Amino acid sequence: MHFISEDIENYSEQHSENEPELLMELNRETHQKILQPRMLSGHFQGRVLSLLSKLVNPLHILEIGTYTGYATLCLAEGLKEKGTIDTIDINEELYDFQRKYFDRSAWGAQITQHLGDALEIIPKLNKKFDLVFIDADKENYVNYFHMIIPLMNKGGIILSDNVLWSGKVLEPAKAKDLSTEVLIEYNKLLKDDPRIETVLLPIRDGLTVSRVV
Repeated sequence: MHFISEDIENYSEQHSENEPELLMELNRETHQKILQPRMLSGHFQGRVLSLLSKLVNPLHILEIGTYTGYATLCLAEGLKEKGTIDTIDINEELYDFQRKYFDRSAWGAQITQHLGDALEIIPKLNKKFDLVFIDADKENYVNYFHMIIPLMNKGGIILSDNVLWSGKVLEPAKAKDLSTEVLIEYNKLLKDDPRIETVLLPIRDGLTVSRVV
């Protein structure tokens, strides 16, 4: 779903920072070889993620949902010199694809891939995070938030993707549509939780920026 016209989206993209060459290649190969390429953040949202990361200048980043690693590399652009990214995904078939691009970037040695259930992996990381990007199974967004919030440094940023869910959040969830039901609950949680301040941006499928106070 386009929440603004495609012409305006294209104009916004054209008047934002250029997409780095490595990410252009990753974008192209994802569309050629990987299922559901619309899951990729893409040029405009990628530059938003990059700029937010640069503003935070994080030491430790956590990403829940790697897909092909496009957003990972965008977030890496803001890392401190000795910073780290832990990125978690359940799809082992994408592991080598991700690693190929990570190793071609300037941040390959700083990116650690984790395969498996994020709810089991996160407690074992033993880190405090400055920046977190949630972009995985929507049914667990509330669970991820409750697990992550105690691990955040003050002033840290939690980014949540797909929070508009093609506009489905505007209506009551249909029977058995757990993803929509949870996202409606999640959006209310982010608005009401006193530990954070939140702005929901209508970028692509919805991107929430929440700052730990």
